[in-house]
Parts: sequence; C-alpha cells; structure tokens
Amino acid sequence: MGRVGGMIEGWKGKLTFPEWLRHRFSDTERYLIIWIITGVACGVAAVLFHQSISFVWNSVRGVADSIERPWLRYAFLGGSPALGGLITGLLLWKVAPSAAGSGIPQTKVRYYRDFGVFKLREAVWRFILGTISVGMGMSLGREGPTVHLCAAIASKIGQAFGLAKKRVQAMVPIGMGAGIAAAFNTPMAAVFFVFEELLGDFSSKSFFGIFISVVIAAVINRLWLGEHPAFDIELGVISTDWWMLLALPLGLLAALLGRGFVVSLLWFRKKSRESKVPIWIRPAAGGLGVGLIAITVMALTEGRMGVFGVGYNDADDVLNGRLLSIGVILALLIGKFLATIIAYSSGGSGGLFAPTLFMGALLGGLLGVVGQFAFGYEAEIVGAMALLGMGALFAAVIRCPLTSIMIIWEMTGQYALILPLIIGNAVAWLLSSRFHAVSLYDALIVQDKINLRKMPHYRGDRDWQNLPVSTIMTFDVVSLKHRELARKAVERVMEEQHKHHAYPVLDDAGLLVGVTTHHELKERVRDKQDITVGEIVGGKSLISVKPEQSIRDVAQTLVIDDVLQVPVVSAKDPRRMVGIVTLHDVARQQNAIDEAMER
Repeated sequence: MGRVGGMIEGWKGKLTFPEWLRHRFSDTERYLIIWIITGVACGVAAVLFHQSISFVWNSVRGVADSIERPWLRYAFLGGSPALGGLITGLLLWKVAPSAAGSGIPQTKVRYYRDFGVFKLREAVWRFILGTISVGMGMSLGREGPTVHLCAAIASKIGQAFGLAKKRVQAMVPIGMGAGIAAAFNTPMAAVFFVFEELLGDFSSKSFFGIFISVVIAAVINRLWLGEHPAFDIELGVISTDWWMLLALPLGLLAALLGRGFVVSLLWFRKKSRESKVPIWIRPAAGGLGVGLIAITVMALTEGRMGVFGVGYNDADDVLNGRLLSIGVILALLIGKFLATIIAYSSGGSGGLFAPTLFMGALLGGLLGVVGQFAFGYEAEIVGAMALLGMGALFAAVIRCPLTSIMIIWEMTGQYALILPLIIGNAVAWLLSSRFHAVSLYDALIVQDKINLRKMPHYRGDRDWQNLPVSTIMTFDVVSLKHRELARKAVERVMEEQHKHHAYPVLDDAGLLVGVTTHHELKERVRDKQDITVGEIVGGKSLISVKPEQSIRDVAQTLVIDDVLQVPVVSAKDPRRMVGIVTLHDVARQQNAIDEAMER
C-alpha cells in the first residue's frame, strides 16, 4: 500500500493517509479527492513543462539576437537543435530510453500491457528531455510528451493512494486528459481525445474522473497563462458562405499530405533504427538536419523561424490571415514536413501534435490564399481556411476526428465553422483510414515489435479482420538452425522452456528455409539420431504470408492449408522472416471480441 502523508491518529490506532481516507470518506468522495489532486498536479506539471520549453527557446533566441554577424547568428541557430539532440541522445542512451518519441505510444503500451503502472522517474525524464529537445529547436511538439508526463503522474498518484491495479490503470486516462486540456486549454477536446485514442469507446468507467481532471487542468492553465487557447486567434465573426465548399478539396489534400507524412515518417524511422549509427548520435545528426533546413527556410522567408521547435508564432500569423505569401507558406510547409520527419525518426524527444497542426494550418492557408487570388476573399477567410486545414490534417494523421472538430471549435468559438470543419475532417479521416488500416501511433508501436492484440482499436464493433496481420503476430520467434541436430534442438527448447507446436528453420544467413513441428522432430529423432533439422524440412513446400495481408486472408490460408501456424515474411524478401502468426492468435482475438460484446 502506498503512503501519501505521515501518520494520522485515528479511531483505530495509527493510520496511513490512504487508510484514513477510506475510513473517513465514502468511495465516491475518496475518488473525487484523488481526481482533484490529479487534476491539480497534472495541470501544474503541464504548464511548467510548457513554460520550461518556452524559457529554453527564448534563451536560445536571445543569444542569437545578441550576435551581430548574420552568418554567425544563423550558425548558432542551426547548431542549437544538434546540441540539444546530442544531450538528448546521451541521456536516452544512458538513463531514460523510454523518453524518446512523442510519449503517446509509450502511454498506450503502459496502459494495456502494464496495468497503467508508471515509475515517477519516467515523468521526470520526460520533462527534462522534452524541454531540452523541443526547447533547443527540434521540430517536434510539446503535447505528446505532456500526455506521457501527466499519465505517469496520475499513475503514481494512484499507486501512492494504494489503489488496486485496475484503479491505477484507470488513472492513466485521467492524467492523459488533464495533460491535453492544459496543453491546448480545450477541456472538451481533451475528453474526446482520451476516448478516441486510448480507450477506443465512450463507455469507460473513468469518465467522471477524466471530466473533473480536464476541467481543473484547464482552469490552472487559464489562471496561469490567461484565457486564450494554445493559438492566439483574432478572427472576426465568420458567417456561412460559399467559400466553405473549399473544405472538400481541403479534406482530400489533407489526406494526401497526411499519407505522405505517415509513410515517410515510418520509413525513415525504420531505416534510422536499422542503421549502425550509435543510438546516442542519431538525435544529434537529426538535430543537425533540422537546423540546416530551418536556417534555409529562414533565409528564404526573411527570418521566419516556424521550422524550429513548436513554431506556433508563425502558425498564429497564418490563422489570423497575416501571412498571405504563397512562397513563404510553401517554404514553411515543406521545411516543417522534412524537419519533423528527421527529428522524430532520429529519436528526438517530442510529439507530433504541434507539427501536424502547424502543417495543417499552412495547408489550409495555402488553399485560402489561392482562393483569395481567384475569388477576392478577405484575409480573415484565409485564416478560417487555415483553421479548417489544421483540423483536417489532424484527422488524417492522428486519426481522431471528433477531437479534431472539438479542438478547433473550442479554440475559436466560431459555430459557423462546424459544418465545413465536419465535412473536411470526415473526408480526410475516411481517406486516411483507407490508406492506412492502422493509425500512426499504433503503427509506431507495431514498428517497435509490440503486439497490439489487446489494444482497444482491435476489439468491439470495428472490423478487425481487415487489419494487417502484423497487428496480432508474434515478433519474438523461437527458431531452429538448419545445421542443428534434431535431437539437440529438442533438448535445447525443452531446457530453455521454449517448447512450441512448431518452429521456423533458418539457414546460416538467417533466412527462412522451412517450418517443422515439435512432434515431427521427436518422431524423426526416434528413426534417426543424427538427422539435422535442415534434412527434416528439406523438400517440403513452404507456406508463408506477408505483414500487410489482412487477418481474414491469413485465417483462410491457415484453414485451407490445414496448418496451425505460418511464418510472416518481408514483402521485399520472401525468405526474410519478420514474425509468426498462429491460429491461436486469431482465435484469441475473436474471443476478445466476444467478451467485449457480452459486457
């Protein structure tokens, strides 16, 4: 049982603070107290985190502004992300490997695989590394790390109050919602995000806790930083008009840009992780790339610094119709696109919310400027288009359409934008769902070789059978060598307690040559003691599937070919095994569906 305070004299001797609460208050009152404490703690932590990032970045800019020679000033600014990347890389390598990336995938893994149990040091290091990485100019956001930071704090509060495992797990969405609410000053959008991204449905028992925590966190943000949301928007009243039909092509453009961003991000991240460059150098190399891109964009746009860090100042100009140059918007959009991919792929500590919203605003603003030239729209229409683009790209990349609608509506209060916002976001989300069966954050988890079969997006009323088999396959496979004696192989797997129904067989180069069953191994050993595993599988046809094949197709393959398991091989090299899937995996997924439907 955790301890929060010292000992309190009670009616039954000395009681810990959690015990005193249990005796003094009902369960409802006790949980209300815990939720309030969580909302306050997460709200304060989130605001401090954002203030810390701003302080570091303002310090960097202050030093740069004090340098008189332009080339030296540019060199200093360009080198700042590399220095931040080097410090981040060393800390990630030595003390805090879990603080890489945005923090949202890590939060989902902790929630579903570890009952939401975090260590407080995860929150501390996420705070430190996020401040260094984003504050020094890495083209990443602060909202994802805020989610990880606040989820860890909420989990630790639950542990400190001695809550049961399930209750500790339920604290994670409460902290997650508080973090988003404090980040954007949009409490309702925070509630939607928790349910869309983490929980998968709106039936959670944590609803009231989430609601209370996001309100408290938003109040703390407003008391500390003011009433305005993350973006400073000063548009006049927008009325319904024909220009809103541009939401349709905007949704299409957002889906295409989102597809390019997601595919590029995953590809570069995969290549970075496969490279032989030491892990502590990768963020520094990425930071150098970000710096070079950022100062190039500065030179092309007369000093625009939106590629560095969060970049919300330039986003504010687009959203308020003050940035009307197609060339400047294009330079910022392309620069942010490339810099974010490099920053995230190289292992920087920061999120994807801010870059996605920034690029969405630029995309919408670009279409708005084109519309202005063609139809003579006012500047505030360009700003409104930027807002619609922000929501559409968020729906395409993050794949939380309700959150994307609520976050724009809460930031603007412009009810007239709801209809075009819904239309543009729906088009972007639907097309994005067709392009990618798995959302970005889940794709990052799969890329880390973590199985997703317990995630909420693969249960309930969603058609999980159309998802790629990579979401339920096993990555850590027990395999045999083809030169290994069959009797030795049997002895080894029994000693190591790795007995399975079947085993893939690899050659000396690690390439797949066949599959054999445990029963077959023992039978052939009885016939011939010196037979090798390779001789057993020799001449047998090899059945395999690819990671992108749907679960339905793979299940049909298992049934038609009358096998209980099949290796999953690379689409580019059919002999390069990446995992294995069994009929049991498919059946277990179906059982999870049935259990979810019965609840």
